[in-house]
Amino acid sequence: MTDDPLPAEHRSPLATLADEVLAGVGYEVAVAIDAIDDTVPGYGGLFDPETTPAELRCAFEHLLESGLSRPSVPEPTSDAFVLYVDGSSRGNPGPAGAGAVIVDAAGDHLARLGRPVGSRTGNNTAEYVALQLGLSELLARYEPHRLEVRIDSMTVIRDVWGGEDPTEPGVETYSEAVTAALSSIPNHQYTHLADSDPNPADALATVGADIAAFGPG
Repeated sequence: MTDDPLPAEHRSPLATLADEVLAGVGYEVAVAIDAIDDTVPGYGGLFDPETTPAELRCAFEHLLESGLSRPSVPEPTSDAFVLYVDGSSRGNPGPAGAGAVIVDAAGDHLARLGRPVGSRTGNNTAEYVALQLGLSELLARYEPHRLEVRIDSMTVIRDVWGGEDPTEPGVETYSEAVTAALSSIPNHQYTHLADSDPNPADALATVGADIAAFGPG
């Protein structure tokens, strides 16, 4: 699971290039945005309204050609982790993004991950992608023995931990990958987040949705 590219819904060529840049830095959103902002000519950046799609495409292609490297992996305090996940879809379906935050037992944020999911994607699909993204990077970086997943989607919870068949069309690939990933973690459980509960993955999912909304480029 950690060696293969993560699947994605339909996206514009520009959003796809952005996702490739994110993948090159381990989906670390801040690292990717800094690299893109430094590459865009002038004073523009990834979300500067003055930056044209052509300038973004050139920046993405330059970064991919020059080679990207993942940031160093922080040392956790133990083999126990918390994973926050969240999906965001504007219009449901609409431009959608996925976010995940890996936290160690001391409460330190070890990774802040995000990616665009699709240009016309539902919220539940984005939640599946967020969970897969977080698990994939967690297993690529660490050897977790205990994991608490904090998530607000009861649809995903019923599927993954309740044993129900997925009700969202087209999410079988994500569901199967999530099940396979969790099977390698000896002790895992979920906590359902209410709408009022803070979720640090929310802002990252929003960034992913912003990128998914990019035009063809």
